[in-house]
Amino acid sequence: MKHLIILGDGMADHPVPRLGGKTLLQYADKPNMDHLACKGRTGRLITIPDGFHPGSEVANTAILGYDLNIVYEGRGPLEAASIGYEMQADDLAMRCNIVTLGNVGILNHHGGHLKTEEGDVLIRLLNSRLGSDDIHFLTGTQYRHLLVIRRGSKHVICAPPHDHPGEPWRELMVKPESGWENRAESGRMTAQETADIINRLILQSQEILANSDFRKTEDNNSHSPAGFLSIWPWGGGYRPAMKKLSEIYPQITSGSVISAVDLIKGIGHYAGLKVIKVEGATGLADTNYEGKAQAALDALRTDDFVFLHVEASDEAGHDGDLDLKIRTIENLDKRLIGPILKEVSSWSDNPVAIALLPDHPTPVEVRTHVNEPVPFAIWSPNIKPDGVRVYDEESCVSGDYGLLRLGDFMQTFLNV
Repeated sequence: MKHLIILGDGMADHPVPRLGGKTLLQYADKPNMDHLACKGRTGRLITIPDGFHPGSEVANTAILGYDLNIVYEGRGPLEAASIGYEMQADDLAMRCNIVTLGNVGILNHHGGHLKTEEGDVLIRLLNSRLGSDDIHFLTGTQYRHLLVIRRGSKHVICAPPHDHPGEPWRELMVKPESGWENRAESGRMTAQETADIINRLILQSQEILANSDFRKTEDNNSHSPAGFLSIWPWGGGYRPAMKKLSEIYPQITSGSVISAVDLIKGIGHYAGLKVIKVEGATGLADTNYEGKAQAALDALRTDDFVFLHVEASDEAGHDGDLDLKIRTIENLDKRLIGPILKEVSSWSDNPVAIALLPDHPTPVEVRTHVNEPVPFAIWSPNIKPDGVRVYDEESCVSGDYGLLRLGDFMQTFLNV
């Protein structure tokens, strides 16, 4: 039995008055998701371990069965792996967003949905002006980039910008963790020294970007409200130590990861999965759904396990765009799940089990991740259905799998 996880990032939501009290999954036209639930078995999953922030790096790592208390080092190291940067033992790697700030608040976490080539221009400029032997800016994807500080301390408090839309950004600048202000791990600077460096880089980046010749391309201008660009580093950590999935699960001898998001590619890299690049995969609503579906089918012909991640719903949720998030759910259903389900349903010699779930809810009326159980459905050709007819947050409560926690999901899925 081969296994495919289809993860719609941030797809779960809350009841919305504008939709008559329905959630977006209840409101959307999604016959293929409903088919997986109706012909499969369902439940809910706790994806965030106690004491952890409900970030995608936490949830996706936990879904794959890893103990976050052992392997977690933040987003930065995962994205470093994705872009091919080999971390050194004394590196601090941080996710480095390019954001749009106003005089007071954070206007958006994505700089107006920058294209990768636009972000590359800005990151190269910043590295030429602010980089040194100990500070490096590296290009990632779109607005998601990397800052590496040699001998930096991870014991700093950095606010994820997507969790604080509209909030005063000066109050969210970097602070040392309590008790670590003047403490230094062997060979590293103190947390206060690290915070001071990051905050200086944030302010200097604003001046450099404001005085640059950069202009957004015409088709992106509409996404960027009045404001100014800035870097916003967060999610820092040291080089992680993760076992390959093949060392944990005997059912997996080979596997692949498909995503437009660097942190997911980084998780896949450390998990021992091949990273498959799909042309036109953007991480936004305009992503290449069909290309991702075909890439997953191609990978399943040779691999035991495929992790297929689609970011679009999460980005729409962060933007508070109700209509767009509904459209991303329907596109995921019809343009990706539909073709995959139609194809693998005929693979009698190489049957495929499919799991569908989000990593966390990103409610459009909250515009950030929330720590709540997510609905999941597991389908395979010979599975016994549990009587749930549709896939959504409320219906899956009645599923036979009940409420699973963290690593229980992977064990359950791979035993199908």
